[in-house]
Amino acid sequence: MSNIPADLRFAESHEWARLESDGTVAVGISDHAQKALGDVVFVELTEVGKVFEVGNPAGVVESVKAASEIYAPIGGTVVAVNEELNESPELINDEPYGAWIFKLKPSDKAEFKNLLDAAGYKAVIGE
Repeated sequence: MSNIPADLRFAESHEWARLESDGTVAVGISDHAQKALGDVVFVELTEVGKVFEVGNPAGVVESVKAASEIYAPIGGTVVAVNEELNESPELINDEPYGAWIFKLKPSDKAEFKNLLDAAGYKAVIGE
């Protein structure tokens, strides 16, 4: 059974999104996704200043089993990347909801509301 926090929103492609107090949106991969990948060994971070639309590839998470693209769950401009993942990519396995990968300044805040809530994401992953 995956850990699915009720305060987050989710994309069907297994990214989570958290609205921060400053209006930015932190993005990472779900507990379900990190379990499917196995031990994460590398995270390809995007660049600050890049602009994404919903669903654009925004990086890669590599594990001992596979590499998986990370997609932007909402559109926006990257305002921060989690540099800590360069040295410690396993943080995604240790704490998938604490180890954000990048933060976006949303171009359209309504897109956040279009993401799945915890119950909707549970249904998508069959739990």
